[in-house]
Amino acid sequence: MTQATGWLVLKFGGTSVSSRERWDTIGELARKRGGETGARVLVVVSALSGVTNELQAICEGDDMAARGAALAARHRAFAAELGLDPDVVLGDRLAVLESLLAAPAAVERPLEWKAEVLGQGELLSSTLGVAYLAAQGLDIGWCDARDWLLAEPMPNRSAWGERLSVNCRREPDPELGLRLAACPGQVLLTQGFLVRHPDGGTALLGRGGSDTSAAMFGALLRAQAVEIWTDVPGMFSANPREVPDARLLTRLDYAEAQEIATTGAKVLHPRSIRPCRRAGVPMAIRDTRRPELPGTRIDGGAGNVPGVKAISRRDGVVLVSMETIGMWQQVGFMSEVFDLYRRHGLSVDLIGSSETNVTISLDPSENLVTGNVLEALAADLAKVCRVKVIVPCTAITLVGRGMRSLLHRLSDVWATFGQERVHLVSQSSNDLNLTFVIDEADADGLLPILHAELIRSGAMPVLDAGVFGPSWRELDGALPPRPAPWWDGLRERLLEHARAGTPRYVYHLDTVRQRARDLRGTNAVDRCFFAIKANPHPVILATLVEEGFGLECVSAGELAHVFRCLPELSPSRVLFTPSFAPRREYEDAFARGVTVTIDNIEALERWPETWRGREAWLRLDLGRGDGHHAKVRTGGVAAKFGLPLARFEAFLQAARALELRITGLHAHLGSGIEHPQHWREVYGELVALADQVGTVESIDIGGGMSVPYTPDARPFDLAAWRAGLEEVKAACPGYQVVVEPGRYVVAEAGVLLLSVTQVVEKDGVHRIGADAGMNALMRPSIYDAWHGIHNLSRPADAPTRVFDVVGPICESGDVLGHARALPVDTEEDDVLLVADAGAYGMVMANTYNLRALPAEDVIE
Repeated sequence: MTQATGWLVLKFGGTSVSSRERWDTIGELARKRGGETGARVLVVVSALSGVTNELQAICEGDDMAARGAALAARHRAFAAELGLDPDVVLGDRLAVLESLLAAPAAVERPLEWKAEVLGQGELLSSTLGVAYLAAQGLDIGWCDARDWLLAEPMPNRSAWGERLSVNCRREPDPELGLRLAACPGQVLLTQGFLVRHPDGGTALLGRGGSDTSAAMFGALLRAQAVEIWTDVPGMFSANPREVPDARLLTRLDYAEAQEIATTGAKVLHPRSIRPCRRAGVPMAIRDTRRPELPGTRIDGGAGNVPGVKAISRRDGVVLVSMETIGMWQQVGFMSEVFDLYRRHGLSVDLIGSSETNVTISLDPSENLVTGNVLEALAADLAKVCRVKVIVPCTAITLVGRGMRSLLHRLSDVWATFGQERVHLVSQSSNDLNLTFVIDEADADGLLPILHAELIRSGAMPVLDAGVFGPSWRELDGALPPRPAPWWDGLRERLLEHARAGTPRYVYHLDTVRQRARDLRGTNAVDRCFFAIKANPHPVILATLVEEGFGLECVSAGELAHVFRCLPELSPSRVLFTPSFAPRREYEDAFARGVTVTIDNIEALERWPETWRGREAWLRLDLGRGDGHHAKVRTGGVAAKFGLPLARFEAFLQAARALELRITGLHAHLGSGIEHPQHWREVYGELVALADQVGTVESIDIGGGMSVPYTPDARPFDLAAWRAGLEEVKAACPGYQVVVEPGRYVVAEAGVLLLSVTQVVEKDGVHRIGADAGMNALMRPSIYDAWHGIHNLSRPADAPTRVFDVVGPICESGDVLGHARALPVDTEEDDVLLVADAGAYGMVMANTYNLRALPAEDVIE
């Protein structure tokens, strides 16, 4: 046998030790990882899943005898499942549990008794595991963790903390390695959670302590690595159960991992990182079900990549607000206050202060925060200040290096939190996190919104392959592979167009037709209007009219353009939906015979003759906006669009007085809306209002379907959209359903071709310059919009580097994309393709800096 060189520590949690199949996996991984590393393997295990919770209930005096009997029966049954004799393997262990429950201490339940009871889960699981793996032929031995890990007294700790949430020595100990080396077995198996108290009894590392045990062993042994094997692939940029688009974090440094774990990630206990960090021992989080995945590696050699790596959430946070004018410039006030927290055994997490107020948070994961403790604390604090306890709260934290340098990219995040009740904002002095504390009731559904905003703004650099891996959806199989974009098969043809000169937009008519047919093929939709503000190219308009679309315009100029391009088009197929347009534009629209939409009562009051005896549609504001960015949300008090519902009755009275017949109701709440039930809900709300009018024939539910701009974005769920509309139309069939998409029809059909002008490195930031930027495509500058950027002149699989892609405009905001992975050998005159630029691209182009407008081509 090859001589082992050092140690490798593998930790397995409760779900990993609760079935025979999982124990087979543990044995196989221990054997395989030992062979791959040449190390001797120390396996650290938790109690069977749910056992510690049952033991905790016993410690609280809850039906002790019945719960103890049930736990004994469960372990006996599991031993039989493993093919072991329960009496032989577990007899002594179960006798200890039985004696603890029958002991006199079970009446008063002192802390030392609780520690002994809570520790039985790991002793039982490790005893079962070593017997089973030995029976399977593994060269394995067993050791008691309490013989190796010793609790250290800490100043100012409560009695509870000194017994049930202790600290241990963590400096490397060569003597420990020699003692363990004397234990028999190529693999050793021991318990997490348990340590020896200075009085010789059992002490515990607190909930999640098995991770910490593994880290302690790893540090003491200066192991090759500590691997935490669990049921998820690693740390993610957010909790994937709440944010399915969260990305796997493949490489982190110790500090970032510590912040992510401390601020809410459940996959790794925050106390486990510090021992490995101090000893320089790498850590890894691996998936027992899919060991081939890279997992998350945590070490001191991870690159210093600026950007938000994760957004996390902690519920159950307690805020304590302390206010008095007496604290201003009073020496020793803070010392006196924090001494009270020490006396009650409470550690402070976040702190915010002003001249007359100090607000702090208490994290329940690090404190025994019960009602009695808080009442006693508040009573003591009330002697020196006014106290307000705010519960329950949620702390939402952005984690990543260089947080202060990212503040300008967090405008959407600030705006989102501006809609919530924020009690406390805290930024760490080490520039690693930014935390917002809000009411827990306001936190639901917030993380997916914030995560998407971080990606769109470039604050979370998901294209950095050294840090970010695949999304949870991809790993879980819930995100089907996206089809190759149309342009991927037409590279040579697009390069030919680029040789005619750049910047140049190219539109693919087959994609436009397919999107149109997808929408027109929806049985519940009676009429589709294309919002030409997205792209008014004459060939695109003619193509959509051929596909049965009408056209929606928002200005007299757009109306003139439509009838200039399509002089035979019936006015009944044109919809005019302006915003704050002058009176002459409404009069021009009526003269053309198109359908006119109004969205305020003032127009009726000030221009009565314009509206008298006419027919029109009414645009309503349903009191809320929706969409991917604050600047595209077109409902709610902050938006200029639509008649507020509070003035609906007054509008109807004014319309009747002018004999203005309202034949349609319209609501468009924003763009980039991902949830397909949105339009169903809008239709249902408008139907109820239409019934009050009595003359409505059509209900326009707007457009705004999302486009998957980012690499991990989901394509819009058209099937669910159709199903929702068909259901609500069947329930309320009396009205024509009208939609007016723009972006969804043309965005993916268009690309912008640019030529590389320069490739520059400045203070470690690599930039690719192009011959157009915000003058050709404004969306990244004004919306922080994401567009894929690709080098058509280089092979698709060429080695890459992270670049910022910028234009030639003399503005700091002239950036087309931050932190994009592009070929490392990109050079002057290479052709760049900016994807998904068919909507709101050329229509917003300008001649700023007196640069020429882009050219436009259409291909089949």
